[in-house]
Amino acid sequence: MAETALKLMRSRYSAFALKLPDYIISTTHPDNPQYSKDTASWRSSILMFCNEVHFDDLKIIEFIDGKDEAFVTFFAQLRQGEADASFQEKSRFLKIDGRWFYHSGQTSFQ
Repeated sequence: MAETALKLMRSRYSAFALKLPDYIISTTHPDNPQYSKDTASWRSSILMFCNEVHFDDLKIIEFIDGKDEAFVTFFAQLRQGEADASFQEKSRFLKIDGRWFYHSGQTSFQ
């Protein structure tokens, strides 16, 4: 269990890179738009994404810590085939019963 939203952000990036969909699912807030009770289909979708993308680097731009809500702005350097798929996101994390979850994000593409 991640102690901070920042650590959760880093671990989720690593989970995508290492193709660990169960970790992504277990750390996603139930109010996230991509959250699904059909975990088999969700797992398959995550794996398809992970298999198509190369995760080259993660840069943290800003971390705003709070007691039950935190924000992490980051730049993810990704490649899909030969194409640059990098993006910047300001992610919102919420704490439930002492545990951080990824809630949502505002993304901008390079």
